[in-house]
Amino acid sequence: MKAAAVETERRAGGWNEPAFRALAIQVLVLAIVAGVVAFLGLNLVGNLEARSIRTGFGFLWQAASFEIGQSFIPYSADATFGTALLVGLLNTLVVALLGVILSTVAGTFVGIASLSRNPLVAPLATGYVELVRNVPLLLQLYVWYAVLTQMLPAAAAAPKLPFGVYLAKSGLHFPILHSGLWLVLAALFVGMVAAFAYGLWARRRADRFGGPPPLWPRALLLAGLPSLAFLFVAMTTPFDVPRPTRFGFSGGGQVSPELTALLIGLSLYNAAFIAEILRAGIMSVDRGQAEAAAALGLKRGQTMRLVVIPQALKVAVPPLANQYLNLAKNTSLAIAIGYPDLMSIGNTIINQTGQAVEVIAIMMAAYLAISLSISAFMNWYNARVALVGTQ
Repeated sequence: MKAAAVETERRAGGWNEPAFRALAIQVLVLAIVAGVVAFLGLNLVGNLEARSIRTGFGFLWQAASFEIGQSFIPYSADATFGTALLVGLLNTLVVALLGVILSTVAGTFVGIASLSRNPLVAPLATGYVELVRNVPLLLQLYVWYAVLTQMLPAAAAAPKLPFGVYLAKSGLHFPILHSGLWLVLAALFVGMVAAFAYGLWARRRADRFGGPPPLWPRALLLAGLPSLAFLFVAMTTPFDVPRPTRFGFSGGGQVSPELTALLIGLSLYNAAFIAEILRAGIMSVDRGQAEAAAALGLKRGQTMRLVVIPQALKVAVPPLANQYLNLAKNTSLAIAIGYPDLMSIGNTIINQTGQAVEVIAIMMAAYLAISLSISAFMNWYNARVALVGTQ
């Protein structure tokens, strides 16, 4: 009788059907969310119209009429607001990319150093981590900016460093090449492709014959080809060398003190967290793995590279992804020291046009795209590390 009642209720369907009930609840929640969004949107449009505030994205094609101190693409005050936002986005991307690379290198070094058996190296690495990660990032940016702009000499008294480099209050000045860089970039691309192909070949060879593949051919391809191309260009093309004058420098390239302070602050701050993540990942690997590698005749460096690090990455990659996301979003603090990132230029455009909603929407979309790109890459790398670890 009870089984027959259950079967009758199942056939009846309706609200008593679990699948139908779950779908109905989801549709109801979606309708409520859509209604709230529509209400807020209509309320926003009504308030803007009541205050005679224009809407739309037509302002992007109007002349910006302001200069930007740091730009990686050609820009002038006659350019449009859209070009200014593009400059800010590129400035943000450059800081985020270089910050990820520098903080990873520094964090790896500090993380391994904190596990050293040396009685001096390990405490220094631990002290660095505890000091840097417990001081607010904004305060560290202020300190680095003050050091670079107040303690360095002026242009006329700036000391000449090797290779024609000058470090002054106005930033880092260095010689540049106006032509021939395409050859260096082409050599770098060819080297990357060749190194990738060599890695596939070496992995297949190691699977067949055993033994770790040597690293020097890959390093030679990645660094040797671009270096040879650069030497060829340097010998055939004259450099534009910076020359100190009474009021600054003429010629050469320049890295502004704002960019330098931002890179140093972001890199050192995130390196402290990355060091702890890597240290925890390395310590999660069973000690017997290193002992087994030593019994097989592997040296300590080979053990770390071939046995410990691959297993530690399976633990370290997810929190590393979160740290890279934090670094990308923390680039918005550049506004505090005057670096023209996306947030700084966006605020300037808001002050000039009054179209805060549109500019904020563009900035939110840009930061969301950057974060999703980092997440997608780290998820791909995490899956690759997991597959390698399970083979």
